[in-house]
Amino acid sequence: MKSQKITHIGEIRNELNKYRRGRKLDIHQFNQVARLAWLGRVVMQPLDPQDPDCTSFLVYVQEPDELAAHILDTDQELVGAMHIVDGKQAQALVRILRGGVEERAKLYQDLSRSDFYFRYFYRPDDAQNPSDERSSGPQGDHEG
Repeated sequence: MKSQKITHIGEIRNELNKYRRGRKLDIHQFNQVARLAWLGRVVMQPLDPQDPDCTSFLVYVQEPDELAAHILDTDQELVGAMHIVDGKQAQALVRILRGGVEERAKLYQDLSRSDFYFRYFYRPDDAQNPSDERSSGPQGDHEG
C-alpha cells in the first residue's frame, strides 16, 4: 500500500474548519428546511458534541409525505440528504422543530376533544322552534 505525504497542513486545517463551521443555507433553502422541520421531517445532531467551540449540526432532511410534498414543492437536493448546517441556522431550526411539535400536539389534543356530531347535527334553536326543517343547512339529515 502506498501512502501519500501530507504537504499542505494549512489547507487541511482550513477544510476542517470549513466543515466545523457548517454551511449557511440560502433563504430559499432555509425556508424549505424550516417547513420540513416544523412538520418534524428533520433529524438533527450536533456535529461534534464533545467540542464546545463547534456549534454546527448534522441535519438529515427526510422526504415529506405526499400531500406536503405536493404543496411545499421542496428542492430534491435538500431532501434525503445530510447537511452540515451553520450553528445559528441550526439553533433556529431546533426552535422551529420544537414549535411545530408543540403546535401539532395541541392540534391533536383539540381534535381528540372535538365533538363533530354535535357540531353538525345539533342546533339549540331546534328545541325552541320545532316547525323548522331539521335537515336544512350543512347539518344534513340527522334522523335515525
